[in-house]
Amino acid sequence: MKKLMLFTALTVLFSTVAFSQTATGFGLKGGLNYSGNGDYFESIGSNAENPDRNIGYHVGVFGKIGKDIYLRPELVYTKTKSDYNSDAFEMSKLDLPVLVGIKVIGPISVFGGPSFQYILDSEFNNININDIENDFSVGLNFGIGLNLNKLGIDLRYERGFSNNEATFINNNIGGVESRLDTRPDQLILSLSLVL
Repeated sequence: MKKLMLFTALTVLFSTVAFSQTATGFGLKGGLNYSGNGDYFESIGSNAENPDRNIGYHVGVFGKIGKDIYLRPELVYTKTKSDYNSDAFEMSKLDLPVLVGIKVIGPISVFGGPSFQYILDSEFNNININDIENDFSVGLNFGIGLNLNKLGIDLRYERGFSNNEATFINNNIGGVESRLDTRPDQLILSLSLVL
């Protein structure tokens, strides 16, 4: 029985290595993002009742150079949604992550690197926000990927290096100036295909 289990484990390991992604080149990617503001993990807990509340999406292109250690620049259009006290903050942006990855075992790799963000449009509760501190900001992406031939799936976490606040006049509470963070934390799930 032990020999059969060992044989099965070795067969699975060698099959996985044989089918791991060796493709380099350019490709397409897309997927879902979950955004949170303030305390990210507290935000996840409060959204358990409405799991679709902070879901956004992304689509884009990427390049991959290298096999065991690789460079992966990406250009991605991202649409995020975050809730602030039952009001929705939506943002459209261009992201440019420049990731360095290393193959850990078989088709599994880990990666990380800076992510440059340019805000295209933002809206809070149907109010366009024009007074954003910086349209351009820098963050960090890191995560884990599974690559099979030309198909890949990855899960990553994105965090901004600095706060990037937007200000607006809140007429609902007596014309008080309000602020919100335009650089929320994100959990990003992507599917990619090397062309």
